[in-house]
Amino acid sequence: MTFGEDRSRVRNRGAARNLALLRRIALDLLRADASLKASLKGRRKTAAWDDAYMARLLKG
Repeated sequence: MTFGEDRSRVRNRGAARNLALLRRIALDLLRADASLKASLKGRRKTAAWDDAYMARLLKG
C-alpha cells in the first residue's frame, strides 16, 4: 500500500481500476529509474518535491 489505496474514496469500479493502473505505472517508472540511489519511498518523495526529477521520470 504505497499510495494509501485503502483510504481511497473512489467507489465506481471503473474509476478504481483506472486509478490502480495509474498507480502501477507510477511505481514502474520509479523502479526503472537508476539515476537516484534511494529506496522506493525516497524516490516517491523526491519526485513529489523536485519537478525536474519528476519530468525526467516521465520522459524516460
